[in-house]
Amino acid sequence: MARNGIILGVFAIVTTGLIALTYFGTKQQIAEQQQQKLLSILNAVVNENSYDNQIHLDCAQIQDPKYLGDNKPHRIYRARLEGDAAAVAIETTAPDGYSGKIHLVVGMFSTNAENALVSGVRILSHKETPGLGDKIELRISDWILDFNQQEYNQNNAHMWAVKKDGGQFDQFTGATITPRSVVKAVKKSIEFYLKNKETIFKAENACALPTTAEMGNLDE
Repeated sequence: MARNGIILGVFAIVTTGLIALTYFGTKQQIAEQQQQKLLSILNAVVNENSYDNQIHLDCAQIQDPKYLGDNKPHRIYRARLEGDAAAVAIETTAPDGYSGKIHLVVGMFSTNAENALVSGVRILSHKETPGLGDKIELRISDWILDFNQQEYNQNNAHMWAVKKDGGQFDQFTGATITPRSVVKAVKKSIEFYLKNKETIFKAENACALPTTAEMGNLDE
């Protein structure tokens, strides 16, 4: 029994060592893949030719349940051109989807102090009904593309709703709640941006890569 215990102990140590080596050997690769995926999403909502900074490494982290949907911190990625504010990609939440919260990212830039133009919207995650509410996903339907190049201003704010509510955006047959929730969340994110543009671009960077020393501390 003692011999078997020693064998099992050695086996456990070797297995743990191999897992640790695999983790440390692939950690950098996994991190790079995650960054590339994030950058791909950001470039889908903000034209990559409109900025010259590393947008995925430049963000503010802000809480505002009134405009961003819940109490959790939301990341706002900042696009800059020659150091000046160019556009943003706001991670926000539609709290009132049919089956729960809908998480999305909204790209936009301001044309003046009171107007903004949406450059793109993508759904990050949701639990909406397959075949109905899931049409907010681009892989299911092109409905989400209706936000592209849509301008928001005080004169047309009432049109930022689904057609059933007197707005300009289509609802889905048999599923009005989901698109209504998304349109509302996009509208609120625009309103938030126009009210807080200066604060957003002056906020401390919450997305900078950690230094080598900081990475070492995380591993301890």
